[in-house]
Amino acid sequence: MILACHHISKSFGTDVILNDISFHIEEHEKAAIVGINGAGKSTLLKIIMEEISPDSGDVTLSKGKTIGYLAQHHSRDSHRTIYEELLDVKKDVIAIEERMAEIELSMKYATDDALDSLLKTYARLRQSFEDQNGYAYRSEVVGVLKGLGFEEEEFNKEVHLLSGGQKTRVALGRLLLAKPDVLLLDEPTNHLDMNSTAWLETFLMNYKGSVIIVAHDRYFLDKVVTKIIEIDHHEGHIFKGNYTDYATKKAMLRDIQRKAWLNQQAEIAHQEEVIRKLRSFNREKSIKRAESREKMLDKMEILDKPFEEAAGMRILLKPDTVSGNDVLFVEHLSKSFDGEYLFQDISMDIRRGERVALIGDNGAGKTTILKIINGLLPADTCELRLGAKVHIGYYDQEHQVLHDEKTIFEEISDDYPSLNNTRIRNVLAAFLFTGDDVFKQIKTLSGGERGRVSMAKLMLSHANFLILDEPTNHLDIQSREILEEALQNYEGTVLYVSHDRYFINQTATRILDLTGGGLNSYTGNYDDYIEKKEHPSIDSSGGFKTDGGSLAPLSDFTGSSAEEVSTNFGQTSGKDDYLRQKEELAKERKRQNQIKRIENRIAEIETRINELDELLNRENIATDVEQLMTINEAHETLDTELLELMEQWETLVD
Repeated sequence: MILACHHISKSFGTDVILNDISFHIEEHEKAAIVGINGAGKSTLLKIIMEEISPDSGDVTLSKGKTIGYLAQHHSRDSHRTIYEELLDVKKDVIAIEERMAEIELSMKYATDDALDSLLKTYARLRQSFEDQNGYAYRSEVVGVLKGLGFEEEEFNKEVHLLSGGQKTRVALGRLLLAKPDVLLLDEPTNHLDMNSTAWLETFLMNYKGSVIIVAHDRYFLDKVVTKIIEIDHHEGHIFKGNYTDYATKKAMLRDIQRKAWLNQQAEIAHQEEVIRKLRSFNREKSIKRAESREKMLDKMEILDKPFEEAAGMRILLKPDTVSGNDVLFVEHLSKSFDGEYLFQDISMDIRRGERVALIGDNGAGKTTILKIINGLLPADTCELRLGAKVHIGYYDQEHQVLHDEKTIFEEISDDYPSLNNTRIRNVLAAFLFTGDDVFKQIKTLSGGERGRVSMAKLMLSHANFLILDEPTNHLDIQSREILEEALQNYEGTVLYVSHDRYFINQTATRILDLTGGGLNSYTGNYDDYIEKKEHPSIDSSGGFKTDGGSLAPLSDFTGSSAEEVSTNFGQTSGKDDYLRQKEELAKERKRQNQIKRIENRIAEIETRINELDELLNRENIATDVEQLMTINEAHETLDTELLELMEQWETLVD
């Protein structure tokens, strides 16, 4: 154990934020803290960093261990360049390097004892220099800068001239180079593009220290973490696994708890009705029996009613008309700024019912393309046609369609004058604006609140072609899931820009990748896109290109038996070749036998898991907490073994 939180509680005034939160982090462990916006995630990180004092409880960091913290917002105003700012982290290594250079110069003129002393000092310094990766520290700095999305021409920019997002990336770079034993990261992917996020994933997966992350990027969490610390209704709950594991277990647990509570409530109601009926008989024996049942009820351990999920947005996206099959046609689209082309001669077409994700690096021109399609920016060259009966609804990440001086209520009523007050209030309530909240001015709203107002206007538009620019920005995980479901059920067409890979995975049917000024199309979701990028030789039939250029089925490479393999070794001469053939055949038989054993065990486990699932659905089991826990433990053990076996099988068949 490297870090532990013991019974942490924190309130602000009468508002309880954290209540009796306890967890520990092992060395090298990667964990995430999740919860809805306002749950207290950032507060917990600040308590760990001693920026805020808890009302009760304490934090323990192992002796001699270091901790580093990346907050959401940074206002570092250094006059050093970006490169100098990160190089500053290596000042101890630089000092050693400079001292070694001084000693090297002194050794030219030293003799006897003085030379021996210098040699010993030099050897000690060199060892320390090597231990701190001294011979590659400048390359390390450059690698981190490029990994975080800085181009070489940006290295000489002064930090105080950077945007808030760029300053946060600089702060993250300094932290990664410092390599503390424990990393605390609050929304580290907020200002990173997809490539930089993927680089950070790999960095953290291979990081030798421990990591605690607060993030809404579910794809990122799936890749990096092995433990989830959930803050729900001020309390902490621990789940092993990544985000998807947590979401699955959470849903199952919530269902079990709800069923157990409902079953118990039904049993209590039944017993109370029996007691009432027995008492109505007004006989000594019936009254005694009623009293016996009352005593049984009094001794029953009453289950707490499960918390209802926090109220979330209610989004219903429904077009008022059906568009033609051809929704959007774009050819020869080019755009330049100050004589420099952002993109040139790109084309796309979108058909009814498609959900198309436009992805690419920061600054590639994705938002610009959306603005051109919406007529908010002129193109240098462009042939653009909308299909028949196409009605566009636009969600702007900068929320420029909102008017700062208006109230939330006026923003809706002015754009939709046919709606009465009750209808407007009902719509705003669906987006969590109730009571006097509806009279807040737009300029006073947070980014998340502005996003909800824009989403409300989008819903009221009843458009059949939605164009969305970073719709998940400022949304917590619950709200993102609500939006995902709304888009999945939407009967119109969608074109959107997003860096949220999990969101893309759940909603996209096609991906347009804007790279190097060009546009490449990939059918499927984000996982399909990654697969096709990493294995460009895979065709739609699942075959691979051979050296001759023709396609060979995958089974040709993976489905061969030991006997079939033997015929491929060819006719050889000599004792050595014979022995080599024999050894390779033996290895192949062993591999095939291992595969068979694993496949048989996988079948056994899957059968047993199905049996456990059937048990969980029985009403008598759902009310027995002990049995439920035993079954779920067995289920989890089998799930773990199944995953390990599948990984072994995959390795063997490669």
